[in-house]
Amino acid sequence: MSEDCDVEEVAALLEDETVREILTATSIEPMSANALSERCGVSEPTVYRRLEELRACDLVEERTKLDPTAGHHHKVYSPRLERVTVELDEGSLSLSVTRREDVADRFTDLVEGM
Repeated sequence: MSEDCDVEEVAALLEDETVREILTATSIEPMSANALSERCGVSEPTVYRRLEELRACDLVEERTKLDPTAGHHHKVYSPRLERVTVELDEGSLSLSVTRREDVADRFTDLVEGM
């Protein structure tokens, strides 16, 4: 996964209505592709394509959620995107994306800082 998506890639992603619905829905709670498909009113293959595009720019994360009552697991998605800032300065347009830190990454940083 890359954090080096350019302005056009991120802008194209955010222009897509399904992408925006995925990001807003998962900001409330992590959701499976099936739940996102129902929520967004699009097919699961469409949701999976959008999730892959978002993951390629490191804007969502995938986690495995265990279901002890049913004895299996499934993948859920949550946003890494926190903020997008567009700056116009002396003939140059730049985009910066602020991502949420992963809890494990924060823990690692804490331990390494000791």
